[in-house]
Amino acid sequence: MAIYELDPVDRIEVAAVGEPGQRRFFLLATGSGRSMTLGCEKSQVQALILRLHQMLEAQQIEGPAAENSTASTTPPPGDPEWQIGEMGLGYHEARRMFVLVASQAAVGESNEATEAVDAPSVRFWLSQDQVVAFSKQAESVLSAGRPLCPRCGLPMDPSGHPCPVMNGARPIF
Repeated sequence: MAIYELDPVDRIEVAAVGEPGQRRFFLLATGSGRSMTLGCEKSQVQALILRLHQMLEAQQIEGPAAENSTASTTPPPGDPEWQIGEMGLGYHEARRMFVLVASQAAVGESNEATEAVDAPSVRFWLSQDQVVAFSKQAESVLSAGRPLCPRCGLPMDPSGHPCPVMNGARPIF
């Protein structure tokens, strides 16, 4: 199993490619002389941001007020090295750094023990300032998607959507 360490991370951000509603999400990072592009799901990014906010609050770290929201100048991501299956987040008290661990998604469910051992993972070590900047950048990428319906909170396509609050027919998936 390959375990990569980006200690410390020089840059980490989320990128999205495609039209809203059809976007693909990526986690981009550089550090320790290596650049990585990993595929991820929007829900994973949302959960990561939520957990980062909880951990920042638990460590009593306040993010700087909305200073400068500069747009990313990162070129579009290429093919990801792998798709993230699991992410974990921790805080190292002695180093005063956050560690984000991302592991590859399992390909199948035939032999889970073997796949878990063979799946690559990476540890991203981030400073407190990097965590604050990353969460703000990731939130801006997520908010650039489809607008939310003011009635039900579901994403709306340019053609509208069947709003359940207005007794619209919501498709079942």
